[in-house]
Amino acid sequence: MRFKGLDMTKDPTRAALRDCKRMVVKIGSSALCADGGRFAQVAEQVATQVRAGRKVVLVSSGAVALGRERLGLRERPKKISLLQAAAATGQSLLMRAYEDAFEPLGIHVAQVLLTHDAVTDRDRYLHAREAIDELLKLGVVPIINENDTVSIDELRFGDNDQLAAMVCTLVGADLLVLLSDVVGILDDQNTRISLVRDVSDIEAFIKPPESDIGLGGMQSKVEAARRATLHGLPVVVGPAASPGFLGALMRGDDVGTLLLPAGSPLPSRKHWIAYTLKPRGRIVVDAGACRALEKRHSSLLPAGVVSVAGSFKVGDAVSIVNESGAELARGLARYGADEVRMLAGGHSHQIAERIGNHTGDEVVHRDDIVLTKNGT
Repeated sequence: MRFKGLDMTKDPTRAALRDCKRMVVKIGSSALCADGGRFAQVAEQVATQVRAGRKVVLVSSGAVALGRERLGLRERPKKISLLQAAAATGQSLLMRAYEDAFEPLGIHVAQVLLTHDAVTDRDRYLHAREAIDELLKLGVVPIINENDTVSIDELRFGDNDQLAAMVCTLVGADLLVLLSDVVGILDDQNTRISLVRDVSDIEAFIKPPESDIGLGGMQSKVEAARRATLHGLPVVVGPAASPGFLGALMRGDDVGTLLLPAGSPLPSRKHWIAYTLKPRGRIVVDAGACRALEKRHSSLLPAGVVSVAGSFKVGDAVSIVNESGAELARGLARYGADEVRMLAGGHSHQIAERIGNHTGDEVVHRDDIVLTKNGT
């Protein structure tokens, strides 16, 4: 069944994109490396926006793909050390290609490599934001990539689509553009969807990636869009192959797929809990606790806890799941994993008796809980 969105050809919502002052543009490995490389094309589009007075941050994949080609690797490495070697080899090639593409346009570029702890640690977050702000003031285009050479699983963003969504918050962007291999998000008739007001409406159309060049795919882009729209940002998914795409988009033309923010933006702190912090464990809850969380936005009490997985400390992020394993929410634990195991199924008045201390009646307080399905 074809997606029944709205015809946005002449809608003022797209025209409002012209007011954008600071944007994050993300391009993935497969889109960047196609047709012998699209570096010059991307540079020209970004340069046009910079000349128009906009600040542009480019989140670019490609280091592993270029390193893999240089090293003669036939497929994306699965061994971590080999993946890191490919990233190290390809990162300099990636930046050289961007330097060569931007230099004739009179624009300088700067490499910014991030790991996940750079956005979870407050001091490092502020330093990264200040450095990027200075680059933008100088008219430099920051080119951001995950530091795959040193990243391990707990330091990874997941992929550069998720990194781009986090970078939007880091740099104070008012638009996220995700460049893809297709003209936009397609419905089941392969027709471009122009407008999406609720990301859940299009989940049925999303297919897994077919290429092993990068980590992303449309599923990843939709998840990144969901995170960004919950923070109040419009997101556009569009074709990397089109040399005039960014220009058309900023003129208000009906190109790509525009995903609009829905409702009130999720407060920064709750967005940080749900989409920046990495869960250090899982708390499985019973049906009663599920209803209390979803319907009444209650705290999670010991009585609703069924079991605990992982090793987390007080203040760590945890994933709250039902007994089937589906995630309902994320939050900050008020007790460590071993303590929650001892508290599971008990009453709040038994906390001191069971673990020898009492720092609150809740395992996770409602002020520290975000429902990850709808971002409330």
